[in-house]
Amino acid sequence: MIKLILAGLFLFVSFCAGAQRISPEQYIEQYKDFAIREMKRMGVPAAITLAQGILETESGNSDLVLRSNNHFGIKCKESWTGGRVFHDDDANGECFRAYGNAEDSYRDHSNYLRGNKRYESLFRLEATDYEGWAYGLKRAGYATNPRYPDILIKNIKQYNLQQYTLAGIGEVPQFETGKYQDDKAKVLPVQAEEEKANEPGTSLATDVPDKVITINKAQCVFAKKGTSLLVIAARNNINLNKLLSFNELAEDGILGKDQYVYLNKKSKTGDKDLYIVQEGETVYDVAQKNGIQLEYLKGYNNLKGDETLYAGTSLSLRPGLAKSNNNEQAKNRTHTVAPKEGLYTIAKKYNVTVGQLKEWNKLDSNDLRIGQEIIVSK
Repeated sequence: MIKLILAGLFLFVSFCAGAQRISPEQYIEQYKDFAIREMKRMGVPAAITLAQGILETESGNSDLVLRSNNHFGIKCKESWTGGRVFHDDDANGECFRAYGNAEDSYRDHSNYLRGNKRYESLFRLEATDYEGWAYGLKRAGYATNPRYPDILIKNIKQYNLQQYTLAGIGEVPQFETGKYQDDKAKVLPVQAEEEKANEPGTSLATDVPDKVITINKAQCVFAKKGTSLLVIAARNNINLNKLLSFNELAEDGILGKDQYVYLNKKSKTGDKDLYIVQEGETVYDVAQKNGIQLEYLKGYNNLKGDETLYAGTSLSLRPGLAKSNNNEQAKNRTHTVAPKEGLYTIAKKYNVTVGQLKEWNKLDSNDLRIGQEIIVSK
């Protein structure tokens, strides 16, 4: 009788453990935005990051990731000062980095590749060259498994991960070889995991308050809602009136929303041709986000005041583009599916949701075929 009870308990525990496992598709859905965000920050292709995550974590189910939030199997090394766990790998009881949450692991992975000279040659490849990246990681010594590149490539093809690289490719930063320095992001010790919300509108990992960055050749800081402009001016040793002038503000006060605050004069043109307006953004928000003077932005788009714009509106950041831009918007009510494109990529391109695309096109799955025409606006 006791044996039967024990056997039943064993089966019950096994069943519960199995029920908690997540699939590769669920892993991708949960972490794809981290991968795209890190691609925009450091230039590591999102497809490669996700393929590595799937492999290294057994799609989020490995003992190592469950104990340490380590999604990429990065070992401690001598310079590591953060949390650590010990895990059997090539040898027994090896030291692995441990993180407070998954986002820290994704961030450290990007820093690790970008800051390590062994991987320098990878960043000379095109971001879309996932085969080159896969074999380059193996040659540089990232993994000892001889099949490592083949597994990454298989994951990318099987789960159409290239669509996430394509979603972030237009915003990859340019780095000067030899001048990169790790941003020394704070990595928390292991604690009860409390994953950060990954909802649309969440501040990017690069939006670090008070850190001076450059947007469109102008220096600025990211300031949170409620921050005093006088405090920003004093902290950066800038005359308050000049700060107000640089940011086209009439008077001192407290910021009513998160935004970039410029420390010198913004440019008259953008560093790209067009910008797609996000939900709730005004003309001023677009000007601040792109480091362009407000009056010039209005002039390029025949705008008068600081009105809130419709999400998905395409604004010209340079002169002479408004007319052709409006014509292009008329054409873009439908989209022709290109090779490697998925619903996620297309949704990002037109600033809509996957759910909306499925509703408007009466799709009951995420499968698309090359050349298919789909509706991309209501």
